[in-house]
Amino acid sequence: MIAALIPAAGEGARLGRGPKALLEVAGKTLLERAVAAFLGQVDEVVVAVSASMIPTATRLLAGRARLIEGGATRQQSVMNLLMATNAERILIHDAARPFLSREVISRVIAAVEAYGAASVVMPVADTLIESESGRALDRSLLRAVQTPQGFRRTLILEAHRQALAAGVTATDDAGLVRWLGQPVALVTGSPWLMKITATDDLVMAHALAEAWDGA
Repeated sequence: MIAALIPAAGEGARLGRGPKALLEVAGKTLLERAVAAFLGQVDEVVVAVSASMIPTATRLLAGRARLIEGGATRQQSVMNLLMATNAERILIHDAARPFLSREVISRVIAAVEAYGAASVVMPVADTLIESESGRALDRSLLRAVQTPQGFRRTLILEAHRQALAAGVTATDDAGLVRWLGQPVALVTGSPWLMKITATDDLVMAHALAEAWDGA
């Protein structure tokens, strides 16, 4: 059994427009787009939202996903989501990445089957420098992390449990698995998998949606 878990309880403070998952891009909320990407690809979709979002999210998703209440942080929301499913394989995806293809999902699922943990990444195109020294980093050795990330449930649940006990935080779930000393396979992502964090990102998403929805 495969479950897609979507932590979407954030209040979108940086954008200042209310819960980010409920923002619309070309007539569909980010949450609706994220959930729709997984339909027919996994056995269940479970979404963590804040208590205040539950009525709206219930109406928007109309039975396509199961809703639970999230935590105060993304990491807490993911733990709540893990406890809400018994699926053996887990995909964790950010609702703020609305343009997720079925091809990327399939690649992650295959990598989880083969390796137990997988993270979607892309090569870094820009030149990167250290802010203090100005020294250029070797971008051929670097990758930009995207989602979904996939795991065997036993592995990611143990990573979250140990991190909680040790007070360890990470910006993504694969980071917690690496903290355990376990390898994470890297899967080719997509330039479409932009993350909406600022107003300019939202403007770009509106521009991209026409091409994405018409594909």
